[in-house]
Amino acid sequence: MRIFNKLKNERQNRNAEKNNNQSVASPPQDTAASYKNDAPSAHRVKRGSSVVVTVGDYLSNMIAPKSKSKPKPNPAPKPVAVNQQEQKPPHKPAKIDLFPRAPQPDSTSGAKFEDLYEFKRVLGHGAFSTVREAKHKIDRKKTYAIKCQERSKMTNDDEEALVDEVSILQEFDHSAIVCLYDFFKERKMYYLVMEQMQGGELFDRIVAKAYYNEKEARDVCKIVLEAIEYCHINNVAHRDLKPENLLLVHKTDDQIVKIGDFGFAKRVKKPNSLVTQCGTPGYVAPEILEGRKYDTRADMWSVGVILYILLGGYPPFNENNQRMLFRKIRKGQYEFHEEYWGSVSQEAKNLISSLLNIDPNARLSASQALKDKWITSDAKLLEDKDLGTNLEELRKWNAVRKVKAAVKSIIAANKMTSLGSNLRNDLDNAEE
Repeated sequence: MRIFNKLKNERQNRNAEKNNNQSVASPPQDTAASYKNDAPSAHRVKRGSSVVVTVGDYLSNMIAPKSKSKPKPNPAPKPVAVNQQEQKPPHKPAKIDLFPRAPQPDSTSGAKFEDLYEFKRVLGHGAFSTVREAKHKIDRKKTYAIKCQERSKMTNDDEEALVDEVSILQEFDHSAIVCLYDFFKERKMYYLVMEQMQGGELFDRIVAKAYYNEKEARDVCKIVLEAIEYCHINNVAHRDLKPENLLLVHKTDDQIVKIGDFGFAKRVKKPNSLVTQCGTPGYVAPEILEGRKYDTRADMWSVGVILYILLGGYPPFNENNQRMLFRKIRKGQYEFHEEYWGSVSQEAKNLISSLLNIDPNARLSASQALKDKWITSDAKLLEDKDLGTNLEELRKWNAVRKVKAAVKSIIAANKMTSLGSNLRNDLDNAEE
């Protein structure tokens, strides 16, 4: 909704990621994600008959500092004798279609955000952003969630992350991923025109149920896996999967779930090329905590944590002391307590164990998990697996989670504190 204090080596890590991603190598066929050398971020993409300039190119040109060196002039073309009848009409410039789903007119018209949209109520607050409901002044068919970010509070790294988020979402088109409709760069603000998720958080809807079974948990897990498979096939790691980022489109329908908050999403052009330590305590993969290079397989650990909570009603790594929490994660220390897991399908527990594997190379990929025996089980059999006792535990845990989230939103200086301001000390002590 979607984690560190600014560590001394943060900028070195980001530079290392850039260097790692520059040399694109053909990975072995058994890697967890499918990597492609022709990643779309640095190229023009064809849509229909028009050439589309990606937002990554567009924003990078807007935000990147201007070069002090003067460009070399292109050499004058040599005159070519052409028959008057053979001359072709002048070439028309390619149409820039940055946001094909945006209400018209959009940001490419040159109009300011305030000229095209009118604000309604406030939906939420972040460290340096506010989310507000808005309507397009001309195309008034629907409402949107506008993520408003103050530029004065953003560092260069923050703006770089914003470029990644916008360029990734602009190219994505999946039924289980929140849609980005448009993007505005103003003098003081950035505005992201997002799909409004009127149903709120999925977990809030689950705890309001009177009855809950394994089929419902399986259905949610399958949707998440399909969305993450789409991300990984397109060489993108989400890096912040958690219950807060599983959202519902409608207030009355709990079947349409979407993944949101791609603020930490990163393109992965070859295996083990990411180095930035980011995520949320309790959901972050051990290789990230250990400072090892990682890739899309880190997301699968987070999926395992979410599935454990969906079925058990509480997290697998649950410590108030962050030092102890990190130690358990790095060692993969969790268990299926008989009181809550005795009646849960063995196949479900096997899937969780395959995801919560501290060795990322042995961890299931999203494509492999979608073929798992529990995911493909008969719906009728899973409906008979009642999770009533675990639902009560989930209600208690969700209530505590909401309180903690409210406190964090008040005291957070910026988003990078989500793993704690004493991260380095906690990690060092977790090794003891």
